[in-house]
Amino acid sequence: MAAAATATKGASGPGTDTRLDQETARWLRWDKNPLTLESVKQLIAGSNKEELQKCFGARMAFGTAGLRAAMGAGISHMNDLTIIQTTQGFCRYLEKQFSDLKQRGVVISFDARAHPASGGSSRRFARLAATTFITQGIPVYLFSDITPTPFVPYTVSHLKLCAGIMITASHNPKQDNGYKVYWDNGAQITSPHDKGISQAIEENLEPWPQAWDDSLINSSALLHDPSASINKDYFEDLKKYCFHRSVNKETKLKFVHTAVHGVGHDFVQSAFKAFGFVPPEAVPEQKVPDPEFPTVKYPNPEEGKGVLTLSFALADKIKAKIILANDPDADRLAVAEKQDSGEWRVFSGNELGALLGWWIFTSWKEKNQDRSALKDTYMLSSTVSSKILQAIALKEGFHFEETLTGFKWMGNRAKQLIDQGKNVLFAFEEAIGYMCCPFVLDKDGVSAAVISAELASFLATKNLSLSQQLKAIYVEYGYHITKTSYFICHDQGTIKKLFENLRNYDGKNTYPKTCGKFEISGVRDLTTGYDDSQPDKKAILPTSKSSQMITFTFANGCVATMRTSGTEPKIKYYSELCAPPGNSDPEQLKKELHELVSAIEEYFFQPQKYNLQPKAQ
Repeated sequence: MAAAATATKGASGPGTDTRLDQETARWLRWDKNPLTLESVKQLIAGSNKEELQKCFGARMAFGTAGLRAAMGAGISHMNDLTIIQTTQGFCRYLEKQFSDLKQRGVVISFDARAHPASGGSSRRFARLAATTFITQGIPVYLFSDITPTPFVPYTVSHLKLCAGIMITASHNPKQDNGYKVYWDNGAQITSPHDKGISQAIEENLEPWPQAWDDSLINSSALLHDPSASINKDYFEDLKKYCFHRSVNKETKLKFVHTAVHGVGHDFVQSAFKAFGFVPPEAVPEQKVPDPEFPTVKYPNPEEGKGVLTLSFALADKIKAKIILANDPDADRLAVAEKQDSGEWRVFSGNELGALLGWWIFTSWKEKNQDRSALKDTYMLSSTVSSKILQAIALKEGFHFEETLTGFKWMGNRAKQLIDQGKNVLFAFEEAIGYMCCPFVLDKDGVSAAVISAELASFLATKNLSLSQQLKAIYVEYGYHITKTSYFICHDQGTIKKLFENLRNYDGKNTYPKTCGKFEISGVRDLTTGYDDSQPDKKAILPTSKSSQMITFTFANGCVATMRTSGTEPKIKYYSELCAPPGNSDPEQLKKELHELVSAIEEYFFQPQKYNLQPKAQ
């Protein structure tokens, strides 16, 4: 998810103390949460300048992915007051954009995160946000209990609402929370809405008269609970994407599911029932939502085997062959399969993207024999994801488009295509995000879980595993070998230096021509808008000066991208070596990619020079 907002450090200097005093004075006037108010009073009494600077140095900036920061006191953190201020700004912005806001309304939902020390929780934040809208006469569809994130964009589209808010920090560490926003088209907001909302927040900082009185919404005719109807309609819509109900009913395959202490359990159980499956066996220690995430270091299935230890143990015990793991807000999915060797294989986001893309196209083609339908059929993926869908599209005759990183771009592009009468079958990004059903214009780990289960069950009737099918895809469409990782860096100045070094590598304004022994044939820089493959040297994809992103194309056919994360202190890299269909040796390709990635780490990242922390293995 790109461009969520994390607080940035405020400048220090003589004027800083005055500004801090002003911010803390306003806080003491406005904050009605006894826990955060008391903690600020204590910091002031103890003259704890350093902590006050952390809490009040800079307001969380509102980005296209909304807000994401630690829960706690002050304008740099997620808390009751900053939620009220953010929602007041968002409300005023929506009033300007939609003349029928009071007829249509908004949807709000939340995950299970909570922070007892500051009295903050996703549920409380959602209620305060609902209060803000209802006091202004705007209808609110507030879910009465936790839901997966994709239920918010689904509800926006399904009920034709003006906007949606999801209170979640997805797979971030337990102390974090977030505020994610959807527009009336059912997709995440893009610029310039973020800037407009940000400005409106600054203009509406003082809490409105009834802002803190969330009890008033209980009796309001403007409050609606969409839980029952949306639950019913979502799973009815999902059934339309079930192609092999009889296979699902008969399958001998056993599945294990983990919700990783998040919201996914009940919803994945319901999805399996909708597809005619026996529900999967849930990892008991992780199926009940728990904001402490006690059994995992990071509640992120993208981190691989560490998060899946309990799933492996349960699967081995009950002889299940497939593990399905959602992240805590159930918009992502990881899949693992027991190999004949007895080892577990966790598929990368790109590998599962290849499998799901192939499967959704194959299932669609069986129902649509008329080849003329291909000209209006599309698949999408982000520019840092594998190009495997492009290879399948080239051979099969449908369209493939690539977007910038993040589902806000794919969701909005999918909506444009659907509005033009096109058929969008599938979209994915390598960060284990999949849009398998375009009735949700965002990644959805619930639909992806059950569609992956149907794929595995269908393959089992042909005595094929997911791994064998993945190999068959690569043989038919060409091997696409990928390696993705990251370095951790908390210092924005260091990150800027690293990227500026790449832009002035062989003298001023000259990008590198080699990386170790590997020759570079092309450079695209989406921070500056430079692309040497274009006649006018200007990039086609939109550029953003606020984030770093450079893509190198190598003479051997490898493409590698380095970019900053919008939501975490990471510099990520994505590399892929694509071979044409036929006589490729995957082991040789893997070896070559491994050597190239080592060169990128050594010469471009220079972890010793920049003091970067590698990904924990």
